[in-house]
Order: sequence, then C-alpha cells, then structure tokens
Amino acid sequence: MRVYNRKLRDFIETTLATRPLVYLNGPRQCGKSTLVQNLGLKRETNYISFDSSLILAAAKADPANFIQSLPGDALNIIDEVQMAPEIYPCLKISVDENRARDKGKGLYLLTGSANLLALPRLAEALVGRMSVLTLLPFSSGEIRQSSCNFIENLFQDKLEYRRYTSWDLPDIIGNSTFPEPALNSDINRTQWFDDYLTTVVQRDVQSIADIRNPVKIIMLLSVLALRAGGLLNNSAVARETGLDIKTYDRYKGAVTNTFLVFELPSWSKPNRLNKRFTKASKLYFNDTNLLSYLMRRDIRDIYRNDRITMGRLFENFIATEIMKNAASLTDASVSHFRTSDNKEVDFVIERTNGDTIGIEVKLDGSPDAHDFYGLKLLKEAVGGHFKKGIVMYPGSEIVPWGEDLWAVPACYLWPSVLKKNAKGDRL
Repeated sequence: MRVYNRKLRDFIETTLATRPLVYLNGPRQCGKSTLVQNLGLKRETNYISFDSSLILAAAKADPANFIQSLPGDALNIIDEVQMAPEIYPCLKISVDENRARDKGKGLYLLTGSANLLALPRLAEALVGRMSVLTLLPFSSGEIRQSSCNFIENLFQDKLEYRRYTSWDLPDIIGNSTFPEPALNSDINRTQWFDDYLTTVVQRDVQSIADIRNPVKIIMLLSVLALRAGGLLNNSAVARETGLDIKTYDRYKGAVTNTFLVFELPSWSKPNRLNKRFTKASKLYFNDTNLLSYLMRRDIRDIYRNDRITMGRLFENFIATEIMKNAASLTDASVSHFRTSDNKEVDFVIERTNGDTIGIEVKLDGSPDAHDFYGLKLLKEAVGGHFKKGIVMYPGSEIVPWGEDLWAVPACYLWPSVLKKNAKGDRL
C-alpha cells in the first residue's frame, strides 16, 4: 500500500532528536499509526499497540515490569497510550534514569486519540519531559503529495499576479479527509462516518469522560454542526440540547478532546484602535466531510443548491487547512479578529515575533472592496508587523488589492504541485 508523506513527519523526527518523549495526538483514524511506523529514522524502532488486548492487559497488570522489558537501545513507539494510564509514572522514571545516564533523547514516541488536556495523569507525570504534536486528517496538499506549507509560503513569498487553471471545490474538500475514505473511492462514506462516530463515542469519549448518555453526544454534535464557523454561544447550545451548563461543559470537552471539533480564540492584543473586541471563540469541525455528514447533506449537492451552507463549509475547510499546516510550525498561533461592532477577519495567523497575516474567506463572486475592510482594520491594529491581508476565494487569479492586500485563490493551499502549462498558466 502506498504511504503518503505527512507534513508532520520531519517535525517529529527533528523533535525526537532533542526530546526524550513525544506525544503524537490526533483524531482516531487520521493516520497516526501509519506515520509513526514509517518515519525515516536511522535507528531501530519497537512498535507496540494497546489495541492488542494481550499487550494492554500486561501493561495494566505490571506497568513497571512492562516498561523495563522494552528494548533500551530502540525508540519505543506505544500506540493508543491513553488506554493504559498505569504506565505513566513508569515512563517518568525511565526517562529520568536515562537522562542521568545521558541517554535521554528520543526514548519514547507515544500516540493517542485523546487531547493531552483530557489526560491529566499523563501531563502531570511527564511535565517538562514531553513534546506534544498533533496530527489531523489529510490536508489538500498532503493528498496531492505537496511538501510545501502554505502558511510558511504566505509569510515568505512576494505575491504577484498569477492565473491558475480551474479546479473543483467539492472534489478538493471531499478528498481532504481521513485517509481511508480519501484513498478508497469504493467506501460508502455515510456508513464509514456512522461507524467512526460510534467508535469515538463508545470508546474514546467513554474512556476520557464521565458520559452517562452517549446519545446526547450525537445530539450535541448535530447542534454544533449548524453553528460551524459562528461565534459559540454556550448557553444557547446547552438549552437546545437540554443539558445543564455543567453537563454541557463536560460533553463539549469530550467532543473537543477527541478532536471532533475545535474552538478558535478571539484575537486580543494591545493596539492603537479605540475598539473593543469580542471574547467569544468560533467553533469549527476538524473534518469538513464529518460536518457535512452530521448535516446529512452531500457536499456537491450543497455546492450546487445551497450557497449559504456552502459558504460555511468553505470557511470550515479553510479553517482545517490552516490548523493542519500550523501543526508543523513551531511559532504560529491562530485566532479570529472581531470588533464589538462586528468588523471581522476570519483567521489571524501570528508568529512569535509578532508578524501577522489575516485571511478572510469568501465563497461567491469576485472579491470586492468591502471584503478587505476587516483586513485593513487588522492592519491598523497590528501596525508594522502586518505582512499580508488575504481574501481567499474559489477563483483562479492572485490579484493585488492595495498595499499588502491580495485576493488569493484557495488552490494556493497546495503550491508545490503547480507548474506552467503551454499557455503559461499554473496547474
């Protein structure tokens, strides 16, 4: 079977060269096991998975002996580590002992389908000893085997007018998903996502949270699907799902910590504008195909017949592409910009040195001056650190729109596969 290169691969290898333990988390079925078993490391690896009931039982029965029995001269890869919290203190002891012997680099590579925030025992045991990385489903660049990171390119490239050939948005979104449905066109996607949610709810959610009514999880996801891309009003969602606010917080934490949804915080920095900024986060789904499944809608049908909903799916898709590319960068944070009088920029990407890019998403028609208003406001707020303001749309041309402002087609997301055809267009 062909193994697709993931943008996070080099980042994992580099991190293992300097840190004793790496925890790779991410949604179930996103390719973590395949990735860690196909790293380009010039050393021996030992792979074990707690999906094996025999191995899991052994680890739980005698965790100290289990960890001591692992080969000391290999990188030990432990898959689905959240299933055996008993080993966490033993991992700490092993790391500390090897550090004392000056053999503390790249000892363990752990994977899990739960966010570290849902595993306080792991976080507490390995604080200061562990790097945490996140793998998400295929990006549009990965499925086309692009090695470029479009966020890095936006910061570094000097944009210029360029025309691209046409491309198919529903097809792009449909393939930017979990590896199994992305690579097997014979799969019935409705059945696949039915099975996927059943597994996540009955296995992962139950293992990290005290959920007494799993049916409410599906109801919560369905309600959140109707709010994707919008400001999150927790009280309103709790009322609609019939949950008291404490139970709602616990259920929302469960779907967040199993990587079904994520929240984007609001931008809030000292600035020269006499403006107040919203404090509410925006909510997105980590996979746009899962979002359309929860809507019980087909993406291509939405594209043809429901432009309002398609606009929300397009924004969710761009949000996931940004997060997938940001995951392999050490110094990129993502937020949204919204003033109290509703002037907004969908996504703000900042580096630790303050350099900033704003991205506004537009589905219909060609960008116009109104689409750049929020970006101009962000530029005024950021000042000299503002690098580019982008209106990303499903078109075919990169067009300048003033100083540091550009209309950029979404096909910029997978740049390394682009090449000139006979007419000089980029493919």
